[in-house]
Parts: sequence; structure tokens; C-alpha cells
Amino acid sequence: MELGSILDFIDNKTILVTGATGFLAKIFVEKILRVQPNVKKLYLLVRANDAKSALQRFNTEAVAKDLFKNLKEKYGTNLQSFLSEKVTPVAGDITYENLRINDSNLIEEMWKEVDVVVNVAATTNFDERYDVALALNTFGAKNVLNFAAKCVKIKLLLHVSTAYVSGEKPGLILETPYRLGDTLNGVDGLDINTEKKIIEEKLKELSSDETATDKSITLAMKDLGIQRANKFGWPNTYVFTKALGEMIIGHLKGDMPLVILRPTIITSTYKEPFPGWIEGIRTIDSLAVGYGKGRLACFLGDPESTIDAIPADMVVNAMIATMAAHANQPCEIIYHVGSSVSNPLKYKGIQKSGYRYFSKHPWINKDGTPVIVSEVKVLSSMDSFRRYFNLRYLLPLQGLQVVNSALCHAFNGTYAELKRKINFVLRVVELYKPYLFSKSFYDDMNTEKLRRVLRENEFEANIFYFDPKTIDWDDYFIHIHLPGAVKHVFK
Repeated sequence: MELGSILDFIDNKTILVTGATGFLAKIFVEKILRVQPNVKKLYLLVRANDAKSALQRFNTEAVAKDLFKNLKEKYGTNLQSFLSEKVTPVAGDITYENLRINDSNLIEEMWKEVDVVVNVAATTNFDERYDVALALNTFGAKNVLNFAAKCVKIKLLLHVSTAYVSGEKPGLILETPYRLGDTLNGVDGLDINTEKKIIEEKLKELSSDETATDKSITLAMKDLGIQRANKFGWPNTYVFTKALGEMIIGHLKGDMPLVILRPTIITSTYKEPFPGWIEGIRTIDSLAVGYGKGRLACFLGDPESTIDAIPADMVVNAMIATMAAHANQPCEIIYHVGSSVSNPLKYKGIQKSGYRYFSKHPWINKDGTPVIVSEVKVLSSMDSFRRYFNLRYLLPLQGLQVVNSALCHAFNGTYAELKRKINFVLRVVELYKPYLFSKSFYDDMNTEKLRRVLRENEFEANIFYFDPKTIDWDDYFIHIHLPGAVKHVFK
């Protein structure tokens, strides 16, 4: 593998970024603008009705955030002038052909100018409606590939997937591609077009049911996604449709240089543009913040299992490095960007860091009183969770049901609300179970090769760092990640 100067590669390049107002894409855009102001143009695909709305979304959801504070300090009153020259927000939608870009002059300009396409658009909701997830994560990826193929100067398509396309498979997961029809459990019959027809038939069936409500249709489509994923060995709709997306672009890419980047759990920024920037309460954060607020009576998960996490700025740096490394080289290469092999993070380590942080920096309730945290009970298996949950919640629910019946349903509202919450918790636990008891380790041999080549240029290695071995996880959680997550909640 050869790697010239990454900064030189970005210089005078035109890059299309999909999903441009998402967490990872915004960090990518900020990084490019900050380290290489001589980039020619960034086309940012934004879900919006028109160019004016796209620009407004970019300004509101990206530029107005703390994430851009370094650029604001650098350019001051000239920032908008710089952005108007370098950035073009584009109204569009990857679920449509030609990304639903309606401006014919603009689309011709993009096909003529774009050098690199970076596809970050996706739904990452584990419990998404199947029709929504397949449209975005699978056929959306196909539409982005088809658009990239029309770009006459195209040098690379970078597709951001997820390491968890491997499902619950234990052991060392290799950086290898999936092919059309591959399944995790060996069941035959997986066909992407058949999946689309199954969705269409289900929607037709639901729409003909006069008793169906929007809520019941949404639930039915969520259930369908989980059923189809489970049938072929995947644990949820998200990773199933992301795997299908990888398959379809790998099959149709032709001579297109293709990099598929599979990050693990993405956490707050490690260094840049400043430590601890995060947006949205993510998997680990929801547990941590719930614990800090005193709302978690227990932790579910194997304390000895490895939670594969990687800071967002390291993912972005790896993305940019792969662009420079593989441009103009007909290939399909997979990169795992994670930490489970090179610097494993134990689940018990996160628990200890959370206890230490919230003991020193307690959550303050609305009445001004601090929440005193304790080392909560750890349920290290699903059997122990079921026993605990039955005693603490299901038995009282059954008792309330008896009382409710005896008192002529006087507690109907209370019973229904408690049952709804219990069902929600059980559904969430089922969705996240594979990650709380993970036995997977994500081989990052390709990523390590790229790191080694990058180290030959010390100056750029410091700019585009993505080595998880440099992270002290306890220090990161206590001084960077948890403060960032708490700050985000208070906004």
C-alpha cells in the first residue's frame, strides 16, 4: 500500500457527502474545512425541499453548533464568505434515483466536478420500520453508487457501514466482504428484490385493514424487519439492511474504487475539534446518563465482555486516510475501525469509570439536590436478568392486574401504562442483548497497515490520528466522554 500526502490529495478536490447533517458527517466536513481550506468544493446532500431549506438546515444543524467553534475563531466575520465558496448544501434524498436532486444544472455540474463520494446517510435505529431501513440502508446505498458512476472524474466511493454487519458471530471477525445471497446462518433464499416485494405486500395488506392505525402499521413494519433479519441470522433490522447495502454495492460497483468502512460503537471526539463533542444520546451514553440520574437499578451485561468503542474523530481521520490511499485504484477493501483487538475496553471498565465520575461530579436534580450513586447490581446473564425482572416488575404487574379486575378496572390507565413501559424495556433489552454480551473481536489488519504507512509522514500522522492504542479508556471516560455526554443532555 502506498500513501502520498493526504493534505495534497484533498487539495482542489470536490467531494459529495450524503447524510451531511448527521453526527459523523458533520465532524468529517468540519475536519476537511479546518485542515485543508484549499479543498475545491463540498457538496452536502441534505434532506430538504429546496436549496434554501438545505442551506438553512446546514447552518442550523451544523455551523451553529459548538463543533464549528474553531472555524468561527479562525475566520471570524469571514466564515460565511468562506463557507459559501467551499460548501454547497444540496436538497436531495438517497432513497430516490439521482438522489432526488431536481436542479438539472446543479446535477450536471456535480457529475462533471465530483472526485469522491462519501456515503454516510443511513438510519441507525435498531428498531426501525423495515420499509424505511431497506429504502435508506440498502437501496439508498445502491442509488449513491449509481450517482457516483455518473461522475466523470470519480476517484473513489467511500461507503460507511458498521462492524456489526457480522451479527452475533463470536470470535475474530475478518475484514472481508459479503456477497449477494450470503447469510449468517446458512439459510438459503435471501434476495434483496424479494425483500422489497415482501415489504410492498405487507404494506398493501395493512392498508386494506380498516382497523389499522398509523401506530399499529409502524409496529407491524418494525416487527417484519426483525423477523426477516432473524430468519437469515442477523439480530436486528439495522445491521441486516446495512449488510444488504454492502452486498448490493459490492455486486454492482464494476471498476469503481470502493472502500467500505465499518466502525464499531462511535463515541465522542477524543481530541478534535475539541475533546468530548457528541450529539445525540448514543448506546453507551443512555446507560451512563440513566445511571448518573439514579434511574438505573442494575446494569445488564457481562462485565468481562469487550465493548468495542472508537471516538468519532478517529473514525473521520480513518475515512479521510482511506480516500487518499485508494483513490483511482479499482478495488473493494474493508476497514474495521474499532478497538477490540488493539486496545480492548471491558464492560466493567465503563461501569467503574461511571461510578468514579458521578461520585465526584453528581447529577443535580431540578430541586438542586445531588444524586448519590452507588455501585449497582450487575446482571451478568440473561437468566439473571429474567429472574430479577420477574420479581421486581412482572409479579407486581400481575398483582395490579388482579386488583384492577377486583375494583372494576379502576386502575386501567395505571395498568396499561406500566405494561407499556415493561414491554418497551423487554423489547430494548432484546435488541441490545447481542452487544451487552458480545464475544466478537473485530480484526483491523487493513486499518493497522494504513496506520503504519501513515506513520511514515509524522506531520500528517499527527493530523489524521486513528490509533486506539493511544487511548487510556478510564481517563477518556472520566475526563472526556462522560463530561461531554452530560453537557449534551443539559443543552
